[in-house]
Amino acid sequence: MSDHLDTPDETPHAHANERSRRYSARIIFLPVFAIVIAAIAFTGVALGRAKSAAAATITVTGSGTVTGTPNTVSFQIGVSTTALSANAALEDNNQKTAALEATLLKNGITKKNLQTSGLNIYDSTNAAGNIVNFTAQDNLNVTSHDIAKVGDAINAAAKAVGNGIQLSGITFSISNQSKFLAAARARAIRNAHTEASQIAKGGGTTVVSIVKVVDEENTGSTGIVYPFKEFASAASANHVPVQAGSQSINVQVQVVYSLAS
Repeated sequence: MSDHLDTPDETPHAHANERSRRYSARIIFLPVFAIVIAAIAFTGVALGRAKSAAAATITVTGSGTVTGTPNTVSFQIGVSTTALSANAALEDNNQKTAALEATLLKNGITKKNLQTSGLNIYDSTNAAGNIVNFTAQDNLNVTSHDIAKVGDAINAAAKAVGNGIQLSGITFSISNQSKFLAAARARAIRNAHTEASQIAKGGGTTVVSIVKVVDEENTGSTGIVYPFKEFASAASANHVPVQAGSQSINVQVQVVYSLAS
């Protein structure tokens, strides 16, 4: 007699459990699927709103220029002396530089506006390479806020030093540019708005408001420069002519405007 083990068929109870598990899985999957679809739809709506909410803008550059009268003058003046030895050249230069400084101080230049800008001693040689003499130079940077007195100061300095006088040039500037810069900025903003409005009109829209303003670097003139020869030719006269003229101050602003939708 052989042993025989029969495999029992699945019972109705097992089938019921399987159906229950599949039903539960569907119940869990459907809400998760619905949440994913809703999230995708919400993201699409949000992106669409963000895109539509971005206002149109226009960027323009406005320039404003004002003119003022300089009230400050600066120049470089010095002494050059030549002698057979370096020591002799320097001693002569020291005496004449002292006379130069004293003359400037007597003619409206203040001590705080005198600054040594260069002191040099060098030799000169002939064709054979032998030293023939030495030259000493001492230069001063001078600033004055009384332009009317500068011509007399330069003239007196030339007389005190003689042929050793050196004058490299003269420049004029406006010491306090605050009010001029404010006026130039206001003009630049107005010009920028005019340009933006014209462009917007051409595009069938209008300017609404300022979004951003960038104040660019002041590009004003640094002053008027006169070469040495003009003063050298006038140094022997009774008065050195010094004219301040005018100075332009220019400001540029970059402005971003929003446009009507």
